[in-house]
Amino acid sequence: MEEPMMVDQVEEAGSRGRPGHCSTLQTKTNPIIEDYSISSNVLGLGINGKVVECFSKKDNTKYALKVLKDSHKSRREVDLHCRGSACPHVVGIIDVYENVYNNQKCLLVVMECMEGGELFQRIQDRADGAFTEREAACIIREICVAVQHLHLLNIAHRDLKPENLLYTSLNEDATLKLTDFGFAKETFSKESLQTPCYTPYYVAPEVLGPEKYDKSCDIWSLGVIMYILLCGFPPFYSNHGHAISPGMKKRIRTGQYAFPNPEWANVSQDAKELIKGMLRTDPEERFTIFDIMKNKWIVQYTEVPQTPLYTSKVLREEGDLWQEVQDEMTRSLATMRVDYDTLQIKTLDHANNSLLSKRRKKTDK
Repeated sequence: MEEPMMVDQVEEAGSRGRPGHCSTLQTKTNPIIEDYSISSNVLGLGINGKVVECFSKKDNTKYALKVLKDSHKSRREVDLHCRGSACPHVVGIIDVYENVYNNQKCLLVVMECMEGGELFQRIQDRADGAFTEREAACIIREICVAVQHLHLLNIAHRDLKPENLLYTSLNEDATLKLTDFGFAKETFSKESLQTPCYTPYYVAPEVLGPEKYDKSCDIWSLGVIMYILLCGFPPFYSNHGHAISPGMKKRIRTGQYAFPNPEWANVSQDAKELIKGMLRTDPEERFTIFDIMKNKWIVQYTEVPQTPLYTSKVLREEGDLWQEVQDEMTRSLATMRVDYDTLQIKTLDHANNSLLSKRRKKTDK
């Protein structure tokens, strides 16, 4: 795996593009260092490259900079992200540069800097009492707004997961936004996607292969996120501590999960029914994003019961284990950077972690 290019010596001059948030892919060709100061502080690692801090030389505003090798796949990622970023719940793209580093063309993507952290980390770190079902409904609604925008554009994100859901700031009124379009793809018909791009905990059964699939795979992932938001642990996991296993795949394919007590004892039936609609194994029977946006639990999200949930407690108890899993997934997904539409994705059967070891006893082996 090649290391992402650094940008402290980018070169090549040319015309400037439009300032502000992008809605279509428009690139600048002047050196990015004319407009931005590049930091060595790494903010994260996406599927296709590192994300580092950068600062506007005009007003010293902090942004996030993603560095990609210039290729058809990278341009697709940036183009789909640009189109998606017209939505207030998708991370905005500010500028895109075509520059050259060590004779290698690269795309430099300047994005909003999401300083509020990842979704689950924010819930885990909260110190103001229990996380409630109403708060979960507000969060799911925000994610749904982003997914609806993408699906209206016939874009499948294909990597909906908590690590790709970031807050704009640490403030209470911060906005949640979706990022990382490394697996995103246009899909104009049913069964138009085939590549098994996935993160194990959130993967829809049809994506495991060999079936073709469409953007409804995002709805399954959304259902998994909602499930975790309401209890703190995922509906599908390996009983033996692996990132994914034959038994886990079987349970995903058959939709075998439960709502165990005590975590689910007081969660509303409306929430459980919505999850059931999203986690239908047959994509034809699964809710669409438009079904979800009309669902009572989403439409009347401000009236959802303020039932205290176990989520914060469970995430705190198992926070280090979740981080182990996220780190493993990031490392594994990073190896998919090369032409992932023709790459058979390596399964993670041997990536051991101890996540949810307490819960292995609660499910049949």
